[in-house]
Parts: sequence; structure tokens; C-alpha cells
Amino acid sequence: MIQSEIPRTAEPDSPSAESVSAAAEPASQTAAPGSSTPGSGSPETGHDSAATPTGSSVGEPKSPAPDSGSSAGVPGSSATAPEPHNAEPGSASTGPGSSAFDSGPLTADAEAPDGAVPLDDSPSLLSKTASFPHLPGVYLFKDASGAVLYVGKAIDLRKRIASYFKSTGPIPVKTRALMGKAADMEYVVTSNEKEALLLEASLIKKHRPRYNVVLRDDKNYPALRIDPREPFPRLEVVRRFQRDGALYFGPYHSAYALRETLRLLHQLFPLRLCKGKRLLARQRPCLNYSLGRCLGACAGKVSPEDYHKMVDEVVLFLQGKTDVLQQQLRRRMADAAEALNFELAAYYRDRLQGIASMLEKQHIVSDRFLNQDVIGLHVGEEGAELAILFVRKGTLTGQRDFDLRDAQGEPRELLTAFIQQFYREDRYIPDEIVVPAPVEAEALLEEWLTELKGKKVRVWAARRGDRRELLEIAGKNARERYTSRRKWQKRDVTMLQNLQRILKLPRAPLRMACVDISNIQGRHAVGAVVVFSEGSPDKDSYRRYRIHGKTEPDDPAMMAEVIERLLKNDAPLAENLDLLVLDGGKSQLNRIRRLMEELGAAERLPLISIAKEKETDRGEKGRGLYEKIYLPGRKNPLFLHHYPDILHLLQRLRDEAHRFAISHYKSLHRNDLLASALDAVPGVGPKRSRLLIRHFGSMKALREASVEDITQVPGIPPTVAQTIFNILRSGGEE
Repeated sequence: MIQSEIPRTAEPDSPSAESVSAAAEPASQTAAPGSSTPGSGSPETGHDSAATPTGSSVGEPKSPAPDSGSSAGVPGSSATAPEPHNAEPGSASTGPGSSAFDSGPLTADAEAPDGAVPLDDSPSLLSKTASFPHLPGVYLFKDASGAVLYVGKAIDLRKRIASYFKSTGPIPVKTRALMGKAADMEYVVTSNEKEALLLEASLIKKHRPRYNVVLRDDKNYPALRIDPREPFPRLEVVRRFQRDGALYFGPYHSAYALRETLRLLHQLFPLRLCKGKRLLARQRPCLNYSLGRCLGACAGKVSPEDYHKMVDEVVLFLQGKTDVLQQQLRRRMADAAEALNFELAAYYRDRLQGIASMLEKQHIVSDRFLNQDVIGLHVGEEGAELAILFVRKGTLTGQRDFDLRDAQGEPRELLTAFIQQFYREDRYIPDEIVVPAPVEAEALLEEWLTELKGKKVRVWAARRGDRRELLEIAGKNARERYTSRRKWQKRDVTMLQNLQRILKLPRAPLRMACVDISNIQGRHAVGAVVVFSEGSPDKDSYRRYRIHGKTEPDDPAMMAEVIERLLKNDAPLAENLDLLVLDGGKSQLNRIRRLMEELGAAERLPLISIAKEKETDRGEKGRGLYEKIYLPGRKNPLFLHHYPDILHLLQRLRDEAHRFAISHYKSLHRNDLLASALDAVPGVGPKRSRLLIRHFGSMKALREASVEDITQVPGIPPTVAQTIFNILRSGGEE
């Protein structure tokens, strides 16, 4: 467990998430070298967060551009040089491909040393290097269509870009491929290297360039939050760390682990379970009080002082100060026994035993009692695998692994890119990040992380001691996960090749999509498209559609509307599909087949449908293995009971489409019910209904809200808030 008290405001000079977003905006408007774009100001400091001292974020250098004509190219050669060292003493190279073996700076007008190979003879690219300034900033390589291929940062943009056109050593495969596709270059000047670091991370997340290391699993992990300043605080589950002065504990590697911890905490420390910051007074407490799971604060069964003693105990436990907590409980147990209050003494005894039981389950891996993230990295021929261990107060609380399948580069480059993308303002940042190799711009990363956390953060490349032992554990996990994941990926590819053979498809269905419809009697009808890539969900390619053409139940027609919009409005996604699966039977298949023939997509995109089995379909192999696969032009369905792994894959695809569709339907249906319940309130129209729904999330939460809580909703005046409160509390129309 960990604890972090996040200050209310950031340091005056520290860039916030808002300033990163503001700095990212000019990237979409970056011009080719030689153009000029105004700088973007930071919303918190009022200074230009991505600008030159003169306020120009993109433009010509102030010094005359040296002649670059001496850089003659070799036809057909396209690659990059290692990151050159910068001329400034002590400065760290931060561009891609930098290493400890760089031979020194190479500028556009410098003579090529013996053996140097110019990497590109494109006049359009080579001529632009002279217009890059000797200033810190971010540069972008783009292809002929304008798509961003690579984003990098540099202390000196001119020197960094020039290094791509000359090389004295082996050329990395990734760099050769990048330069072979690059058709244009742009840059954004920043006021210092730290802002370049922030802008680079923001642009990578925005554009997801092909040749950058992109962290695809960037979800926030759950954590516990408690605010001791409230009259009666409660533990709540959150996924974002905010600068609100509350205490945060986590993150937890899985929602299950968090729920289990929360369940045990409520048994030991029965804080209130009811939601909302304000505690609504009750004449009698709820059932949780009778079960011993709540102190009954809502009914005045506990004083604020005694309740806050319990809050202090929870905080001590989550901070890992269990020895202090156990001493307090033993003292209270002895005092209760001395006062002959044996029931209270037994209560403290049971809590001591519960705490001891929880501590037995914890895995102590360090005696430093620090909050650490330990990163293990394994690089193989087919990509890389990264494993991160969460160590909180010396206890291993969880692990997470990341598949860097397409990542190429040196370990220091991969580690730097991961740290840039994984740690954000809304994520917990530990005291130490232990890495297996030195990272690029280590001091700069530490400064940035320190500003985000509000206290010192160290990036530690450990070589000995218990930190090295933790790194070995993380590295072993990364290596084992890499081997296991590649084994399963090969198995999935083989299974898809077998599916191609069984269905007689023109190619292996590496990318499959399934379409499903969800509605009740035509109301709130929605369609969903889910995509599996090599047997795994590709959630970035999921799509949802509101059905507009039908108001009565007609699944084939609704499905046709969804697929027509997919083929016409989302052509890049549709063109990359190898197989389209329908959740339905022959009627859906025949309707969609006619549509695809009309649109000219029938030959390009194979089509099948999957229908649930019936009692009459089942054979000797049992339930669940006789779902029917319908193919165009085939009268009878195909059964895959002899290929259970392939059938299970299609079932997972179909079930995921059903889940995705019905979750959207439930959201629309719930919002409609809430909106209709507010129709009877004078002064509340559709717009205010949506504001209330968005703010409170449910009618139950709105009913429990006070007038002050309702007034806090933007656009709701006090008189309307009082009316809403009176009608809902008096049991008015819902």
C-alpha cells in the first residue's frame, strides 16, 4: 500500500497537464521549416510553454543558415545516424538512436568524415536541414500523405536533423525504413529541453507514430482515496490522482485485488459505505450498521471525534505503519479490559487478529520501505517485453507487463519512451523508478517527475544490492512473459490459418470484425462493431452507431444500416478487415450479402454469420459446441465441434460484440429514463436534464443530493435546485 498527499496547486514554474496539452496544439498546425506560427501560452503561468524567446514556436532561425550543399547523397540510401552529442558541455542527448558510442556532432555544413555515408539524397529534405535552428525543440518526420512517422526531441534541432543524413557506423533497420518513407520534416521550437520532453510525449500520444515506441495499454489503474478533511470521510475507488489535498493509496494491479482489499478493510475499519460527500441524516441507520459494517454516523451513533480516530487508523494501515497501529490497538484493548469492558476488549482483539492475518499475506521484498516501481526489460528478435513491479513500503503489491511488439531500439531508448508515456499527472508516481540500464536525459526525467509528484523522485539504474535483486525478478518476469506471449501468438496465427482453410477464405483472417444490434422493440437501437487482431481485441478499432433508419424491430435492416455506414464512412477500417462476422442467422447473412454486392465489397471482404445453437442442433459432444456457422451460397450451416479452439474464438468475438452493443444500449436507455423522470420538474428542460444526468450519474444520487450539491451543477440556479430537491424528496413523479 502507498500513500500520496497531492498538493492543491502545482509549483509556479512546473508545467501541468494543461500546459502539455496547450503545447501540443501547435503540433497540429506545425509548418514546414521556414514558416512561422505563434507560440502557445501556458494557462497556468502565462508564459509561452512552447516558444522561442521572441514568441515564435515554429520558424526560421535568427542566425544565417549555413550552406548544406556539401552533403551529397548516395542514391537509394535512406537511414539515420546515431544521436550526436550536443555542443553544450554536460548536456544529454535525447533524440532517437543515441548511444554511448556517438562520434560527435555532425552539422549540415560539416565535411563528412572518412567513411561517412550520407543517408538521403532527397533535395527537398536535405535542403530543409539548413532552416532548422540551433534551439531546443521537437521535430516530426511525415510521409507523402502527411501522416506523422516519427516524433523526436533535441537540444539542438539543427545538429539532430543533420545527423540523419550522415553516419559513420551501422544504420539501424528502423531508421533506414523511416528515412525511406519520410517525405517532409517539421519542427516546433520550445524554450528549454524539459518542455521539449513534455511536448514529445504529448505528440506521440496524439499521433501514435509508426516508428516511435508507443505504449498501447495506457489505462489508469484503480486506487483508494480518502479525504480526512471531510466531516465523515469514506474510502472510495478512483482511477485518477488529482491535486485536491486528499490521500491516495495504490495503484492496484487489478480491480479484483482492490475489491478484496476494500472488503477486508471494511471488516476491520467500518467506515460509512453510503456515497456522496455530504452525509444525509437518517432517523435509523441502514442494515450495514446492524451487521457491524458501519459506525452509523448518519444516525448519530458515533461522534465525529471517534469516527476520525477510525479514519486515522485506516490511514496508518494503508501507509504501512502497522506497528504503530497495532501498538494503539493493544493499548486500547488493555484499557478496556482494565475497565472490565470485555466486549470492547474483544472487539480490539479481533481487529488485531484481522490485521495480523492481512500482514501474513503480504510479500515483503525490501527493507527500505520506499514506494518503488521496478522495471524489467527483455528485448528479443520479435520485439520487446516490459514488466513493472509495484513495490509499496517494501511490499510487492502487484505486477503489470507490456508487449512492445513493434518496438525497436536500444534499451535506454525503450525505457525512456516508456517512462515518458506511463507516468502522467493523473497517475501515482513512486519515490523511485528502478531501471535495468541508464536512460536518456536522466536528470531531465527526474526533474519532470519531481514536479509532477511534488517531491523528489529518483530514476535509479541499480547495479547491486536489493534493488538489483528486484531488477532480476522483474527481468525474469519480462523474459518469461515474452516467451509465453510469442508462443501464444504463433498458436493464434496457426489457428487463423486453419480457419482460412475450413472456410475457404482468400487469406488468413488476421483482422476480423463482428457486428451486433441491441434494442428493445426498436427503441434506443444501437449497432456495434468490434475488431479482433490476430485473435485479440483491438479496442481502438471498436465502433458504435445509433440506428436512425428504423424505429421498429428489424435486425437485418438495422445491421445493413450499420455496415453501410462502416463501409462508406470508415473505409480505412473496413479495407483492413479480412473477415466480417454477423451475429445472426441466414436472414441477416442474405440481407448483408445483397448490400455488399450493391456496394461492390462482396469480393473483397468475406462474410459469415454465427447463430446460437438450439436443442435440436446438439450432438454427442455436448452443449456449446454446435453453434451454427452460415456461409454465403451454402444451404446448410457449418458446425465446428471438431475444432473447439476455432469455435471458441468466433464465440469470443460474437460475445464481445454483444457486450459492447448492449452496454451502449443500457447507457442510452438509462439516460432516457432519468431525463423523463425530470420532465415533471418546472424549469428543467432537456439541456438541464442532461447536465444533471452527467453530473450525478443516477437518479438515486440525485435524490440523495442536497440543495447545495444540486446548485454546484453548472447552469442550475438556486431556485431551480430548490424545486428539484422539493419534488424529488416529496416522492414526486419520476
